[in-house]
Amino acid sequence: MIPTSGAALPAPSLGYRPLVVILLSPLAFALVFACWTIFAVLGVELRSTLGLGELAFAGLLASPMLSGALVSLLAARLAERVGGRRVMIACLWLVCPFLWWIGQAQHYIEFLLAGAGLGLGAGTLVAGLVRVATWGPSRHAGLALGLYGAGMLGAGLSYLLLPLVSQAYGWRLAPTLYLLLIVIVALLLWLFADDSPSMAPSRELSPRHRQWMPPRWAAWRLAFYYSFFFGAFVALALWLPGYLSAQYHLPLASAALWSLAFTLSGGLGQIVGGALADWRDFRSLRWWVGLWVLACLFWLSYPSFSINIQGVKDDLAFSFHMPLWGFVALLVSMGLAMGIGKGSLMRMIHREHADDMARVGGLALALGGLFAAMLPLMFALGDTWVGIRTAGFMFLYAALGVCLLVMLWEQLYAMDSHST
Repeated sequence: MIPTSGAALPAPSLGYRPLVVILLSPLAFALVFACWTIFAVLGVELRSTLGLGELAFAGLLASPMLSGALVSLLAARLAERVGGRRVMIACLWLVCPFLWWIGQAQHYIEFLLAGAGLGLGAGTLVAGLVRVATWGPSRHAGLALGLYGAGMLGAGLSYLLLPLVSQAYGWRLAPTLYLLLIVIVALLLWLFADDSPSMAPSRELSPRHRQWMPPRWAAWRLAFYYSFFFGAFVALALWLPGYLSAQYHLPLASAALWSLAFTLSGGLGQIVGGALADWRDFRSLRWWVGLWVLACLFWLSYPSFSINIQGVKDDLAFSFHMPLWGFVALLVSMGLAMGIGKGSLMRMIHREHADDMARVGGLALALGGLFAAMLPLMFALGDTWVGIRTAGFMFLYAALGVCLLVMLWEQLYAMDSHST
């Protein structure tokens, strides 16, 4: 039996309201994440309109994640003080004026500030995470959290809808589509969802609410592992349409559709990982998941090259170019493994810190958001400074290597402590 360090969550209420939370929370997650991908899918129009270079465009992609990381812990604390439902609804409403602003903006700084405003939707992700952890069935908490995390499929919504809306009505109308959908979901949450008992607003705060102590090292370690899978997945979902368009000379609409395979496999993996972690600890899966992703990143990091070796009699020529089908196959495999890692890790966080999901879950999303915000800039620097388009995958390979070393150190330290 797996030990737990956190107290058990209160039994979820019966009735239709837990089902409403389970359904509406991932939908809110999906819409917020879809908003963050607006700049990625509309990249060609924005670049031609504003005359953006690689680094400037990377700044647009990174702005929602950076501001989202900065507000995640604050939103988690507010969810405990005033109720998760209120935080979710408030953050959804806060995103709306910035979506409208994107459709009206004319200058780069306006788009940058509007993108940072979209990051306020991260509060919805944090509060929704805690609501699902609280209301979901305790025996299948991993499956419920996996279904919630599959809201990252909202990127697929952008890949499918935004090119069609842009071609038919112009790209400036595309943000308005999401604005209407967010208003509808916010109204549904206001009408049909209640605050869970453990997150109901209260004037009498417990000592834990009055003073938020820093999370324990175990929580930081889990959040660190989660930050790689979450941050890498988010950054790749934003970067892949432009990468595929440039690397394989595809129209952006076609590149976005190919990128959909990565997000779909990641969403499926999130559900599978959460369900697996309901009966098996992530410690049993992390090495398989990490090594599989590392292998995929190794092959994705290889740029096209040719080698001419002077032999004794004849020259020997070797060349390598990753075909599109091979690239997509590796992406699907890696996305599935990343999803399993995210789903099982979040279930492990829930298992060990069930009574402190707001703080530990907020920390995991904050670190993941910071990593995701850093990656578009690293990808752009790989293009401009290194001159190799696959340098972004090389950076991810090195980052995952650091994570695996930390996991190895943790395991060796635990074995040494157990032996003594």
